[in-house]
Order: sequence, then structure tokens, then C-alpha cells
Amino acid sequence: MPENVNRQWVLKSRPDGMPTEADFDLVQTPIPSPEYGQVLIKNLWMSLDPYMRGQMGSSPVGSVIVSESVGRVMESRLDGFEAGDIVRGRIGWQEYGLLDVTSAFPVNPDYGPISTSVGVLGMPGLTAYFGLLDVCEPKPGDTVVVSSASGAVGAVVGQIAKIGGCRVVGIAGSDEKVSYCVDELGFDAGINYKTQDVNEALGVTAPDGVDCYFDNVGGPITEAVMEHLAMYSRTVICGRISEYNEATPSMGPRILRYIHSTRSRIQGFTVNQYPAQFEEGRAQLARWVKSGQIKYREDIDEGFENCPKAFIGQLGGANFGKLLIKVSDE
Repeated sequence: MPENVNRQWVLKSRPDGMPTEADFDLVQTPIPSPEYGQVLIKNLWMSLDPYMRGQMGSSPVGSVIVSESVGRVMESRLDGFEAGDIVRGRIGWQEYGLLDVTSAFPVNPDYGPISTSVGVLGMPGLTAYFGLLDVCEPKPGDTVVVSSASGAVGAVVGQIAKIGGCRVVGIAGSDEKVSYCVDELGFDAGINYKTQDVNEALGVTAPDGVDCYFDNVGGPITEAVMEHLAMYSRTVICGRISEYNEATPSMGPRILRYIHSTRSRIQGFTVNQYPAQFEEGRAQLARWVKSGQIKYREDIDEGFENCPKAFIGQLGGANFGKLLIKVSDE
């Protein structure tokens, strides 16, 4: 490949339903030069997350796909940053990108491998931390149910709940993922939604009802959980991966009777509500990781050219753990 070339994945067409590789285009542009107040970042690790599917419905055709990455400063014209620094930011699906004072965030090397800054110590981990502790407000002895339980967010949710003295039930899409949640992460029980009736299984695994539900999927799984809500339960709506590719929204709501009868609360949530508290959350997560109270798993796909295939696979549940693209070995 010629020198001074920046490869980028851009949106070729807005997906209709489940994205296909034809919706993305790999293009080459010159590596940009930073202006005053900017840093040039070489992308090392890139995070692929389900929320990106929603953004593709409004992103301009031809634009670089949005995502968070961690990389190395190659050139700096921004005070406080020097060549060689490791920085996190929304660089997107490209090998080089420009960030400024509002979008470049130094990575603390004492916290762990730099890949964790876009995983367990990044947006997914912080989503679990604030969504569970601030919205669900679990108390010791509560039963916490989390869907997509082996994923980057769900796995951390369950482990934080266990640290807080809760009973945790994880819902995942394979026996291997359920076993991981129970045997490795310490969940009390697991449900394979592909082979078990979630409604019936919750009657066994959550016999006293669900005090907190951390919803990452929406759809039929969430409807099944609603039938088992305990009095004054709390539900956080964090993601709806089962619905992202629907051409028309599914009919609903069909769960209000359960909310009404149990006096329960449902609250929508995105982690960008908590920017002032990110470092507090990141530091606590890092302490738990170092102490072994939180374990994490990374699903690494090596090769920038594999971005669309890996992303589409994630929407179908193919990944196991935090999905990352290893962009460069340097």
C-alpha cells in the first residue's frame, strides 16, 4: 500500500433491515495533517458495538462509520498531548483520524491493557456501572436479571450486581455463553433463550420475582421478563438489539399491566448522561478488574478489512465478549 494512505470504511448505502457488506465501502484518502488544536491519531484498537446500527439510519451516505477507538498520537498541535501518547476517542472506522480538545481523552496506562479503554474500562463498562448502580439501584438480596449477559455490557452488569450482594440471572444465546456467565463470572443462574422458554425458566431461576432488570435486547425476551417483576422493581432500557434491524417497529406496548400491578419503574438510559463522572466510574472499574472481582473477555478480530463482517456478525450474536478490531500491531 502506498505511503501516506488512510484507509476508511464509509457508509455506501443506508441498511434496510440487517446490514450487508454491500452497505459499506473501503476507500483510500490521504492521511490528514493536524491543524492548530488537533492531534493525529493512529488507530490501534477499534470498538464495534450494536448501537452503531442505529446511527447508520441517519449518518450521511459516504461518511466514515462512527466508532470509538484507542490509538497513538503521531503528531500533535494540541497543548497537553505529545507524539507517542495513547489516546481514546471517536476516531471511527479509519486507520488515522484527527481529534481535538473536546474529543481526545488520555488513557491511563496504569489501569491495564490499552484495549480495555474501549471495553471493560470504556463505554461498555461505564454503561454497566452507571446503568445498574444509578438507574436500577440494586440492594443486597435483590434478584437482578440481565439480558445479553455474556456481552461487553451484560457481563459487567452481572459481576457488579454480585459484588453488591445480589442474586444474578443471566440470559444468553448459547450453552457456552450461559456456562461462562455462571461458571466463570459467578452468576447464580443462566438461561439459554434459544433452547429454553424464558418465561418458564424465570419461574425457576427467579422464584421470588425480578427486582432489577437490565435490558440489552428488547423484544420477546423483555416481554417474558416483565411477567416476573417483583413489587417496586426497576428496569433500565439500555439496548434493543433484537429490534435494531426491524423495517417497521413491532407492535406494543404489551407489558403495561405488569408495570401497573407491581408499581414498577422503567427508565431509558444512555451512558452519555454521565460525562462528569466517567473518571470516577473508570477508576472503580479498574480497581475491581485488578482485584479479580470483575473479569472480562475480548473477542478480537485482526484486520481492518474485517470491520463490516465482524459488525454484522455481532448483530446476529456471533461474538463472545467485547468485540474489538485490532487495527495495527505498530
